[in-house]
Amino acid sequence: MSKKLYADAAAALDGLLRDGLLITCGGFGLCGVPERLLDAVRDSGVKDLTFASNNAGIDNEGIGKLLRTRQVKKMISSYVGENKEFERQYLSGELEVEFSPQGTLAERMRAGGAGIPGFYTKTGVGTLVAEGKETKVFDGQEYVLEQGIFADLALVKAWKADETGNVVFRKTARNFNVPAATAGKVCVVEVEEIVPVGSLDPDSIHLPGVYVQRIIVGAPYDKKIEFRTVREREAA
Repeated sequence: MSKKLYADAAAALDGLLRDGLLITCGGFGLCGVPERLLDAVRDSGVKDLTFASNNAGIDNEGIGKLLRTRQVKKMISSYVGENKEFERQYLSGELEVEFSPQGTLAERMRAGGAGIPGFYTKTGVGTLVAEGKETKVFDGQEYVLEQGIFADLALVKAWKADETGNVVFRKTARNFNVPAATAGKVCVVEVEEIVPVGSLDPDSIHLPGVYVQRIIVGAPYDKKIEFRTVREREAA
């Protein structure tokens, strides 16, 4: 049995959790969210956490569960809609929020994973996003300096992994999970299926096993939908 494979989420996070962690978390809406790992973080009772994630899920889903239990001190996010508790805590001053444009956030994670402490981008120049940040002119254009994200822990949800930690994502679930994974000092991945070494096409690996320290099987999952849109029935 692979040394990277753990029995469940609590076992995979044993020894990794403490108050005040900076955690990168995969997911896009409710797609590709590491549900089992987030449940284990909630159940552990750790607090004062900072999450870097595209969004915070919705009320009682994804990181939204940890907002309900007041375990999150700060969110570094791009999109914060659809979560009333997030909105309430932010407006009441209970939650610190650092807004980061989506592409910038993805690149901040990717940069951290590549050991790059900062980079310049045009996104956000002249807006609130650039307040308090260094700017520089290149070829007559102004750019703002953004910092790479170096996280203590990365939590990721994937489709398949082999026993050495090579990972494949499926469709939209790939969004943010790869950069989030590489930005963490330790990366824990929950997958739907573990397959034998050699059964994954090497050219189809999205996240090499060198980035992955621990794996769990989280299946089965219930497909959650943020907004259900249906047509009215046509008259007979």
